Amino acid sequence: MSNIKKNDKVRIITGKDKGKEGDILLVNSGNNMVKVRGVKLVTRHQKARSQQEKSKIIIKEAFIHISNVELIKSA
Repeated sequence: MSNIKKNDKVRIITGKDKGKEGDILLVNSGNNMVKVRGVKLVTRHQKARSQQEKSKIIIKEAFIHISNVELIKSA
């Protein structure tokens, strides 16, 4: 188990976002995954639920494995 917690500052060490830094938003210790603010952004298309509501594109962070981040500063 790693010592990374929510609100810690981390740097991405591998992948397409290598070198980026951000804060931990969420830790899933069961799967050793974390969400980092501004890293591994994915887009999801949401369908309109009614005629009054428009369809939209949602951009949010996806999980990244904890081995791909290094701790910079603990909260």
